[in-house]
Amino acid sequence: MAEIVLTKEGYKKLEEELDFYIKHKRPEAAERVKLAREFGDLSENAEYDAAKDEQGIVEGHIRELEETLKLAKVIDGEAIDTTVVSVGCYVKVHDIEYDEIEEFKIVGSAEANYADHKISNESILGAALIGHKKNEIVDVKAPAGVSQYKILNIRK
Repeated sequence: MAEIVLTKEGYKKLEEELDFYIKHKRPEAAERVKLAREFGDLSENAEYDAAKDEQGIVEGHIRELEETLKLAKVIDGEAIDTTVVSVGCYVKVHDIEYDEIEEFKIVGSAEANYADHKISNESILGAALIGHKKNEIVDVKAPAGVSQYKILNIRK
């Protein structure tokens, strides 16, 4: 398995989610299975089947979170070099084609959320920006063509 890059905030958020699933979702799912089992014949018990399915989903998500945390490489925010774009930094860019300025935080794929302006280091834009410096123009090759972005600022 490949390592998963996370910021400290992202790691903490996943730990909290895992804790919530273990302490709350798992017992709720087990209780639903127990209650559904009391309805009688399990071979014709739709409530039991649904409760078991839900329990499987919860357990699968717990395993997924545990695996992600086990494979995580946590980026130390204090050690981020702001002379080049890297995971954990904020980068302000000028989209030359659309004459728009945007700022993104470069994060690992497990934390990416475009609505929160967090882009993955593995995304087309994130991967293209990694390693470049302030004032450089970066060509981003996407299926729709090549776009150019000028890096205006890099910060922690």
